[in-house]
Amino acid sequence: MRKNCFLPILLLILPLHNAFAETAEEKGLAIAVEADKRDTGWVDQTADLEMILTNKHGESSRRTMKLKSLEVDGDGDKSLTIFDKPRDIKGTAFLSHTHALKPDDQWLYLPALKRIKRISSANKSGPFVGSEFAYEDLSSQEVEKYTYKWLRDETIDGHDVFVIERFPQYKNSGYTRQISWMDKEMYQPRKVEFYDRKNTLLKTLVSSDYEQYLDQYWRPGKMEMVNHQTGKKTDLIWKDYQFKNGLGDRDFDRNTLKRAR
Repeated sequence: MRKNCFLPILLLILPLHNAFAETAEEKGLAIAVEADKRDTGWVDQTADLEMILTNKHGESSRRTMKLKSLEVDGDGDKSLTIFDKPRDIKGTAFLSHTHALKPDDQWLYLPALKRIKRISSANKSGPFVGSEFAYEDLSSQEVEKYTYKWLRDETIDGHDVFVIERFPQYKNSGYTRQISWMDKEMYQPRKVEFYDRKNTLLKTLVSSDYEQYLDQYWRPGKMEMVNHQTGKKTDLIWKDYQFKNGLGDRDFDRNTLKRAR
C-alpha cells in the first residue's frame, strides 16, 4: 500500500495555520479599525437635519436643526447641534466632546432658562430631546469604546455586509450589546440593533440613502430609529453636507452654546 507522502507536510502546515487563524474577536476588531481608518481626514463637517418624531399612534411632529462636527486627533470628535424650529425650542443647542473611554463631556443650552445644563455621565442613556436617540447614540463611535466579535457575513437589501457584535466598555451605557450590519464596500452601518440592560432588543437603527463625499466619505441621507418597546420612532433626514469649512476648537467651546445660531 502506497504511503501518503503529503501527510508529514500537512501535519507541519496545520499547526501553523491554526496559530495564525483569525478569531471572531480579532476579525470584528479589524473591521472596526478599518471603518475608522476610512472615515478619517474629513477635518470638519456641517449638515442640515430634519427630525421627525412619531408616536405609537402614528402622530408626528417635526424639528429642524443644524449640525457642526470637528475631527479631533487622538480623542473623540466634537459636535454642536442647534435647533431652528419649532419656535418653542429655537436656539436650543447641544454640545458634545466625545472621548474614547473616559466619560464624554456634553452640555445642553436651554434659551428659555438662559442656562447651560451639563449632561451627567450617568444619564447618557436618556433620550435626546424626547427622541428615540439616546445621548450616547450621538457620540462619535470611537473604536476603543467597544469590544467586538464578528458573527457572520450576510446580504441585506442586496448589499454584502459583515455582521458584528460589539459590547460597550464605558460606564453607564444603556446597552449590554449592539449588533451592526456593516456594508463591505462603504464600511458604514446599514442596520444596528440595540439591546437594553436586560439584554432585550430595545431599538433598531436603519441608515439609508448613502452618498459619497470628497471621493471618500460616505454619509446617510436618512436614519430611522424604531423603539420596539414603546412603538415610537424617530427619523433623521440629512441634507447639504459640507466638509472642511475652517471650523476650530473655538467653535465648540461652552461659550459657543449661548451665541449659537
